Amino acid sequence: MKQIEVVAAIIHDAEGRIFATQRGAGDWKDWWEFPGGKIEPGETPEEALQREIWEELETCVRIESLLHTVEWDYPKFHLTMHCFLCTVESGSLTLLEHEAARWLAPNELDSVQWLPADLDVIEKLKKIVFDKQYL
Repeated sequence: MKQIEVVAAIIHDAEGRIFATQRGAGDWKDWWEFPGGKIEPGETPEEALQREIWEELETCVRIESLLHTVEWDYPKFHLTMHCFLCTVESGSLTLLEHEAARWLAPNELDSVQWLPADLDVIEKLKKIVFDKQYL
C-alpha cells in the first residue's frame, strides 16, 4: 500500500477555538480537516508545516508542540499525520486552497464532517482543557 507522510496544524486562538478548513477538491471534497500537507524530501516535519501553512493560508504559525501522530489506512494509501498545536504568528489565514474555513469552539468540534484520520485528533482535543495553561 502507498505510504504518505503529512503534517497538520491545529491552529488555536486565545479563546480556545480551533481553525478548521474544508477541502475544495478531490475524493474527500467538502470534508473538513486541519490545514497542512506532505513532507517534502529533506524537510523536517516542522519545516514542512511552516511551508504548507504559508502556501495554503499565507500565514506564519508558531509551532508549540506535537500533539499526536495519527496512523490511518485509507482505501488507496496509508497515512502518517503529525499534528502540531500552533498559533498565528503573522498573516490573516487567507484561503488559497480550501473551500471554506471556520473557527470552532471546543463544544463545536462535532459540528463539521471531519476526514476519518482527523477524528482521532478531535477526540484528543476534546480531552484538553482549552485555556492558556494547556496550550
